[in-house]
Amino acid sequence: MPVAGIGARLKRKEDPRLITGSGTYTDDIQLPNMVHVAIVRSPHAHARIRGIRTDAALGAPGVVAVLTGEELKQELKAPLPCAWLYEGLKNPPHWPLAVDEVRHVGEAVAAVVAESRAAAKDAAALVEVDYEPLPAVVDPEKAMEPDAPRVHAEFDSNVAYTWEASGGDVEAAFREADVVVRQRHIQQRLVPTPLEPRAVVADCHPATGELTVWSTTQIPHLLKINLCGILGVPEHQMRVIAPEVGGGFGAKLNVYPEEVVVPYLARKLRRPVKWVEDRRENFVATIHGREGIIDVEVAARRDGEILGMRIDWICDLGAYNQLNTPYIPILGLIVSPGPYRHRNHAIKITGVFTNKTPTDAYRGAGRPEATHFLERTIDRLADELGLDPAEVRRKNFVRKDEFPYTNPVGITYDSGDYHAALDKALEAVGYEELKREQAERRRRGDRLQLGIGISSYIEACGLAPSAALAATFYGGNLFESAQVRVHHTGKVTVYTGSSAHGQGHETAWSQIVASELGIPPEDVEVLHGDTGRGPIGLGTYGSRSAAVGGIALYQALQKVKRKAALIAAHQLECNPEDLEFVDGQFRVKGAPQRAIAFTQIAAAANLGSHINFPPGLEPGLEETAFWQPENFTFPFGTHVCVVEVDTEDGRTRILRYVCVDDCGNVINPLLAEGQIHGGVAQGIAQALYEELVYDESGQPVNASLMEYAVPTAAELPSFESHFTCTPSPVNPLGVKGIGEAGTIAATPAVVNAIVDAVSHLGVRHIDMPCKPERVWRAIQEAQQAAAAAEGGEGR
Repeated sequence: MPVAGIGARLKRKEDPRLITGSGTYTDDIQLPNMVHVAIVRSPHAHARIRGIRTDAALGAPGVVAVLTGEELKQELKAPLPCAWLYEGLKNPPHWPLAVDEVRHVGEAVAAVVAESRAAAKDAAALVEVDYEPLPAVVDPEKAMEPDAPRVHAEFDSNVAYTWEASGGDVEAAFREADVVVRQRHIQQRLVPTPLEPRAVVADCHPATGELTVWSTTQIPHLLKINLCGILGVPEHQMRVIAPEVGGGFGAKLNVYPEEVVVPYLARKLRRPVKWVEDRRENFVATIHGREGIIDVEVAARRDGEILGMRIDWICDLGAYNQLNTPYIPILGLIVSPGPYRHRNHAIKITGVFTNKTPTDAYRGAGRPEATHFLERTIDRLADELGLDPAEVRRKNFVRKDEFPYTNPVGITYDSGDYHAALDKALEAVGYEELKREQAERRRRGDRLQLGIGISSYIEACGLAPSAALAATFYGGNLFESAQVRVHHTGKVTVYTGSSAHGQGHETAWSQIVASELGIPPEDVEVLHGDTGRGPIGLGTYGSRSAAVGGIALYQALQKVKRKAALIAAHQLECNPEDLEFVDGQFRVKGAPQRAIAFTQIAAAANLGSHINFPPGLEPGLEETAFWQPENFTFPFGTHVCVVEVDTEDGRTRILRYVCVDDCGNVINPLLAEGQIHGGVAQGIAQALYEELVYDESGQPVNASLMEYAVPTAAELPSFESHFTCTPSPVNPLGVKGIGEAGTIAATPAVVNAIVDAVSHLGVRHIDMPCKPERVWRAIQEAQQAAAAAEGGEGR
């Protein structure tokens, strides 16, 4: 009987324990004699620390210790890490607790340890920090000015780096153009807001000194490596465990101050220590995403053919480089030409320090920003030329027969059929009928106008090719690993280096095993997130799990099958080359009655005697594999959003949202759809609702869920998901990533739809978030400009 393997719409194996409250999250870890930590944080965006008085806090009920930055610095071997040390990068040391200066609101200054969390928080309020306020800078453009306040006084400017890439003859393209369209795009600052805030627990064995750290991390192995280096702990004395993780979205892809402070205190006090972030801390101490200013120019012919592009991208880094901060816009650079075949392309990226919480990876990481400015630019070009935006895309797409295709910044796309995805999306949404309805509403002058937004995207994912990443100064490898252990019953345990936080790895990995070994998915146990079990792996981010971690598992399974074939050939008295593996059995080609089940092989490998085991072959059936692909994979697709805009008050309602995505061969369509829907929800959130605002002094003004608008299910539409399938030649399963596709595609689809709804009123662009007031103002300004122009013509 066929098993539910690759391609099956299998419900998640993880869900029963999670929805019944049986999962264990970091805050669920309860250890005897455990103490709790509260962090004293800066109320200033920029200030000098003149002194810290801890007497009152130390005398408070239940307080065990107070730790300051200077004391901790003396005990550490290194500051917090940055993994992308570009040539010429300004990379100031970032100590877990501030020393001498604070550089953003929420920066950690001291840690208070007490017998309870409440006691620690009460005592933290008693720590007296003498601050000397310093000038702050929050606007990245102003931060670039020569006389701007320095975020880091040791540097001559706030510019951390400049990165440029180009291809072709850009200047010639602009000279030859019939039309040049220019647009400034503002990417607002976002807060990832996973349902589970960050948390850390550490325990130090009283006899051996071995540290066990539980953390809400996306990268348990990388966290262990970095903690060992920072704390000076031998790797054999450190174990990091990521239990259930309630969402990450890149926000937990970092090495945070608290992940150093808590294990340091556990070693010092020889007691278990816990810290749990509250939601206010989550807004000011966990990394933010996106913020930047992007100026785009496109040169084109009158028929819509794109000749070239120029992009000037200013990135707001916040106060420090985090683990991946400098690299985030580089991921955008990689895909900045998009699915379009123009050969003349120049992009400049400038990273700038400001007195704000650092930015780093947030779902999509550079690729949503690039897709937004590119797809908005395509619509602006179509509008300028009076052409259908779908046809402008179609005219400029890379053709299917051009793959593998190297884009003008030197990145080779593996495979694609962009025309097919666009055509399927337009057919699914009923594009021509919608255009007719839109024309009729405009003719009648309806208050509620219809808008249709298209977004065609590509994504560089499966982050792993170390040679490619080394060219951008990444300081390590990015392989992935898997270990397969076959028990004597034929059931299987998989240890994987990638670690899930909602993606459904246990289900997907079980399906890969089921397809390869012919056993039911329920006979597969998947373990992850524990550096003490299984091989080293590098974590979950960049939509890399299936395309890298899944292939490591596939390769380990091939090793298992090769060894199993030797055992089967011995028992069937034939050559291994004469066997085929079908439906969980090895059988002799041409003589299917001569067969042996995989479960029998498992028993022989683990329990068999010399009679049924090949001489010279090691017992057991357990294999490990590491996978490092030659290239990224490049999923793609087209999303179409249909909105209704109230022209009198600016309110937007999404009527339909159609997704057509291509992630190669799909392991589990239900999981893929879930990932797309979650990503689209976050893209819609950016397009319509979310923005963290700072005032001129560097204070965040809406840093709570009462004021920062995270949409609920009630604000979101139903999603219609479809797939095309263009397998990747980069890996043997032909899979590509899907976890970030929805976020990458959604923002321009929604914004394009809103602008399209009111473009006949003269509106050409609206910056996100497209809140009602902002849409209303854009309509009013366009109408006033039109009236002024009409009046001028009449004079």
